Amino acid sequence: MKDLYSIILDSLKTNRSSVLATIIRQKGHSPRSVGAKLLITEDGALAGSIGGGDLEKAVMEAASKVISSSLPLAITNSPAISCGGDVEVFLEPVHPDNDICLHMYKQITDINKRGGAGALATVIDADLWQLGYVPKALFKSDGEITGLLPNMGDTGKGITDKMPSLIDARRPEIITCNRKEGDTFNIFIEPITSSPVLYLFGAGHISSQVVPLAKRVGFKIVVIDDRPEFSNPHNFPDAENVFNYPYDDVIKKFPIDRSSFIVITTRSHSCDEMILGQALRTEAGYIGMIGSRRKISTIYNNLAKGGFADNDFDRVHSPIGIDIGAETPEEIALSIVSELVKARAGK
Repeated sequence: MKDLYSIILDSLKTNRSSVLATIIRQKGHSPRSVGAKLLITEDGALAGSIGGGDLEKAVMEAASKVISSSLPLAITNSPAISCGGDVEVFLEPVHPDNDICLHMYKQITDINKRGGAGALATVIDADLWQLGYVPKALFKSDGEITGLLPNMGDTGKGITDKMPSLIDARRPEIITCNRKEGDTFNIFIEPITSSPVLYLFGAGHISSQVVPLAKRVGFKIVVIDDRPEFSNPHNFPDAENVFNYPYDDVIKKFPIDRSSFIVITTRSHSCDEMILGQALRTEAGYIGMIGSRRKISTIYNNLAKGGFADNDFDRVHSPIGIDIGAETPEEIALSIVSELVKARAGK
């Protein structure tokens, strides 16, 4: 998704029109969930996916109508896109001559690359779209708003109030708003956040397998180890940063918040215990530690003597990873990254 916004921005900068298709409603089985996107450029190039098969075929056929009319449309309850469930897809034109949209997508790509958060609000009532007017707005967490929506004052306040919970849930939703004329209209709101950061403590053989997998599924990765010979950036080309730091008070060096993921797989039980004690004092959304149940019990007992309660340990995923019978470093990495994806999705 984050790469897709960059592709949209590139198409606008190169003066190419395109159609952005988004799943806005879904019930029952569907290959992709609400918020999934497919970009269709005027020359037929595709980026992203809403599930493939008949669904994408129907959307691609409808995209030509959107490009020729410069107006959106919605596909819903079509036998061609049933896929075993009910799916509604909203297709909107993306034109390079709209400076507001250009600025909006630039801000989204900036959030993805540099951090921050916001909410992208799109009116999904096609009759409210007009040539030259795109009822769409980006609300940033710092209060900046780009774009325009009907009855902007009340509508904007409602979106701003909802934004914290939307960002925490990391799931799109549809809200109904009022127009000054008394009518109602629907807005599809999507959380815009930077890629979650995975702080990986320990640069051994497990980490070397976790990093490329985690990178491929959208995590930014920071690797930390207290051994200079292991904390070498050349060993982790997919990591954003690799640091050589002593483990005592190391977590204070990083801006860990509720969107952060911590994985602990250091060289020793004592180092794991040291990092876990620090991690439990942060707001990290995910904390995972590798180890046997006997090792975990020993570490928990030691930390309990230092003042931690049983409910503190409820936050910890340990033994880390989804149980797939993993034995090799590659299999263990797969189980760990699978659990990270599951946690990120709120499952």
